[in-house]
Amino acid sequence: MQGDLSRTDDSVPRRPVAEQRVSHRDRDHAVEILRVAAGDGRLTGEELDERVEAALAARTAADLAELTADLPLHGMPPQAREVVRIDQRFGEGKRAGRWLVPHRMEIRLMFTDLKLDFTEAVISYDTLHIALDLRIGGNLTLVTGPGIVVDADDITYTRGEVKIRPVTGPEVPVRLRVVLTGKSTGGDIVARPPRRTPGQWLRRKA
Repeated sequence: MQGDLSRTDDSVPRRPVAEQRVSHRDRDHAVEILRVAAGDGRLTGEELDERVEAALAARTAADLAELTADLPLHGMPPQAREVVRIDQRFGEGKRAGRWLVPHRMEIRLMFTDLKLDFTEAVISYDTLHIALDLRIGGNLTLVTGPGIVVDADDITYTRGEVKIRPVTGPEVPVRLRVVLTGKSTGGDIVARPPRRTPGQWLRRKA
């Protein structure tokens, strides 16, 4: 049979890793390395802008490697995990600061308050899928910010509340879309922006 596309030809050598095409995730990770380096004073603002532009346009692993070859690996952000699972009963849980946002999360809570704070999180993917199983007393709070959108349309709940406060206007590009699925049989789901500090409240009233 001619034209059998299912057949693989082992005689065709694969290209070296340096010549292989990179993904959006690879580019985003390189950009985060550059930003951390600039924050440490290793790159000037002009160098950062030039390298970020080059990273976003990179096509191969070699292109990205060249942009970070003169930067130390120690202290640089690792790759985010594909899946993070949280199964907790009683107490409190929190992800805050510069935590790595994975591609998927599986969360099961009972008599537990869990907060996911995205305000300083390292975002490597454009979408975070969260599969929920909230039992009685299991509450989830998402602290969002500009460019972070929460979609809870596919949540099934028999008890509790779902409160999603939008924080992104049409002029702000979406950096991360958080898609919630699963069920709640006794917990609350809240998505809100960060709370204002006393200084911010004073400036607002002035």
